[in-house]
Amino acid sequence: MIIRHIADLDHSRIVRSDTWQSTRLILADDKMGFSFNITVMYAETETRMCYKNHLESCYCLDGEAEVVDLATGEVHHLRPGGIYILDKHDEHIVRPKTDLTIACVFNPALIGSEKHLPDGSYVAQNAASTLQSSQ
Repeated sequence: MIIRHIADLDHSRIVRSDTWQSTRLILADDKMGFSFNITVMYAETETRMCYKNHLESCYCLDGEAEVVDLATGEVHHLRPGGIYILDKHDEHIVRPKTDLTIACVFNPALIGSEKHLPDGSYVAQNAASTLQSSQ
C-alpha cells in the first residue's frame, strides 16, 4: 500500500510551466500502470496540447474553463464535476476562465518531470525513462 499526502511531497514531484502547475502523486516508478496528477491551470491563460504518446482523463475539481476540440472546433464548458477524456490523442486547447484544478490520469504513466514539447505532447514513456536514467 502506498500512502501519500499532497502537502508532504518533495519538489521533484511538482512541475511548473507558464500556464500550469502539476503535482505528480502517482508515477511510473510506483508500478500502477498509470499516473495521477493534481494540476492547477492558471486563469486567463491558454494551453495547447496533444498527447500523441499518452491517453489522459481530466476531472474538474474546481474552477471553470473552455476546452476546444481542434479536430471539430467544438468548444466545451468545463466546471466542477465534469470530465474530459482524450481517448483519441485529441489535439485541444484549455482556456481557464478562473484558476482550474483538475485531477489527471495518464496512461502510460508519466515518469514525473515531463513538460509539453513544442507539439503539445509529452515524450513517449520509453524515451522518458531513457532521459531520466541519463540525468
